[in-house]
Amino acid sequence: MSESSATSDTTVPADYKKTFANKRVPSQFADPCAEASKASMDCLNRNNYDRDACLEYFQAYRECKNAWIQQRKEDRRAGRPTA
Repeated sequence: MSESSATSDTTVPADYKKTFANKRVPSQFADPCAEASKASMDCLNRNNYDRDACLEYFQAYRECKNAWIQQRKEDRRAGRPTA
C-alpha cells in the first residue's frame, strides 16, 4: 500500500460518539484518531525514527485531530451531546 493511500484513510476521525460509547467510562484518553496515530508510529518504526520520512502521516494525524475537535465544537454549539 502506498503512503498517500494509507494516509488518506486516516485523515477522517472515527465517530467520536461511538468511540466514547464503547468505553465503560468516558475518558479523555478515547481517541477517534487512534488509527492515524498508530500509522504514524508504525512509519517511525519502519524508518528508524526518521521524522522526515513520515511527514505525510503526521499531517494526516493533525488533520484528523482538527476535524474531530471541530466536530465536537459544532455539536456543543448545536446543543448535541458530545459524549
